[in-house]
Amino acid sequence: MKVYFAGSIRGGRNDKALYLELIDYLSQFGQVLTEHVGFQNLSEFGEEGPTDEWIFNRDVSWIVESDVIIAEVTTPSLGVGYEIAKAESLGKPILCLYRPQDGKRLSAMIAGNIKANSKHYKNLEEAKEVIGSFFDSL
Repeated sequence: MKVYFAGSIRGGRNDKALYLELIDYLSQFGQVLTEHVGFQNLSEFGEEGPTDEWIFNRDVSWIVESDVIIAEVTTPSLGVGYEIAKAESLGKPILCLYRPQDGKRLSAMIAGNIKANSKHYKNLEEAKEVIGSFFDSL
């Protein structure tokens, strides 16, 4: 199974350590195509070297190639929103993980989308349980 993990890069890197933990857990279910999202040296400026067009083409290719999309959507990100919409247009199973925060709400475009399968969690262990249930339901 090929897994596309989506998490904020240019929208903010506050959860990069969490992304790394989630990617490590997801590797039990298959090949994670987007391991770089969890790289600790990746800044909010993104990858050094490749052009934006190259990154776009690579990431869309990976979405097409993937079997499932797992998106951590706590930190708002235009790119993650685009990836979710692209995956939906291709009929891919999608799981969106959201950690509720005081004074913030998940975008209605994600929370209200029944195809995006949004789940709330409080900590890494709960996220793992949600992910496990998602894969069990496939």
